[in-house]
Amino acid sequence: MNKTVNIALQVLPTSSKHHPYDLVDKAIEVIAASGIPYQVTPFETVMEGSYEEIMAVVKKAQEACYAAGAESCMTYIKIQSSLSDVTIDDKMHKYK
Repeated sequence: MNKTVNIALQVLPTSSKHHPYDLVDKAIEVIAASGIPYQVTPFETVMEGSYEEIMAVVKKAQEACYAAGAESCMTYIKIQSSLSDVTIDDKMHKYK
């Protein structure tokens, strides 16, 4: 997978001490700091880049949730790949 892919990440952290939105914010901070193109939506965050690069960010996002106080975290990932590059703009340009 050496082409650009889109990976949608949804983390659902739970904690008895912290609101889930605060924990999700920590995951989004990791994604933003990664420098890869991304788009936050109400249910998931879509990232664009190489498979390896994004999966490393996924791992760091999960770790950030635990570091912020999550006691558990359900993580859902959707991957779109192709023989050519896949970009967020390919799917979203008509809505801008």
